Amino acid sequence: MSDEVERTVIPLVDEAVKKAAVCWVSVGGGPAYGLWCLPLDGALLVVSGPGEQSAPGLADADAAEVTLRGDHGGRIVTWPARVTRLRPGSEEWETAAPLVAAKRLNAPGPSADLVARWAAEGCAVNRLSPAGTAVAGADLPADSLAEQPRETTAVRATRKPFRLHKVRRR
Repeated sequence: MSDEVERTVIPLVDEAVKKAAVCWVSVGGGPAYGLWCLPLDGALLVVSGPGEQSAPGLADADAAEVTLRGDHGGRIVTWPARVTRLRPGSEEWETAAPLVAAKRLNAPGPSADLVARWAAEGCAVNRLSPAGTAVAGADLPADSLAEQPRETTAVRATRKPFRLHKVRRR
């Protein structure tokens, strides 16, 4: 990437991070998971674990790939991230965890109780910081990158349509 393109990508990452509410995170080249996040000091904070969103491998990862969308809803930038897990009791935890808990939608109870539950149940609060060259603009893949839906236990049974009267065949 040339120096001119590099200078334009860095402000794009900063601006996309500031506006992010959802990010797609891929760990170790695996599938990307859509996760809610909170921007803080040029990085994204993501919570995962029991009773929270599922992010396989993120809690123990050192690096990940993050994709963010723009105002139009489409992908605008993908960047490598350095993953730092915030540990309960640390200064970073005491600063960041209450902020993330306060922004969590449909939280079961007060944010202080939520932070205590995260610490007790081993939920991971991870900081995703930009670390490396971002891919944006014409360098992004042109195809949709759509995949088959992943297997899940949340499946609805297909029911036969309701018929009030017997239907005759002709």
